[in-house]
Amino acid sequence: MPMPLYEFRCAECGPFDLSVPMSEVSASTRCPQCGGHARRLLTPPRLGRGGSTAMRLHDATARTASEPDVVSGALPGTSRRPSRSVTTDPRHRSLPRP
Repeated sequence: MPMPLYEFRCAECGPFDLSVPMSEVSASTRCPQCGGHARRLLTPPRLGRGGSTAMRLHDATARTASEPDVVSGALPGTSRRPSRSVTTDPRHRSLPRP
């Protein structure tokens, strides 16, 4: 089961990421390089891996909300003619429309 990444900052070594279960994350931990005190930065947990197929699909789906593809014509294999015949009888204008 994938675990979220949290960002910590060591006073000596700088920032580093640590993968910890949400139920076990604390406000501080030991630096993996020097063993010193490192505080957790207040950032949201990163739940996904940037290079995964799921993350690429998520990014592409989110992008279509603000940048939709433009449809410039009819779909391939369809015609622009109506599927039902159009009547010219003037009495049909008073009928209810779906």
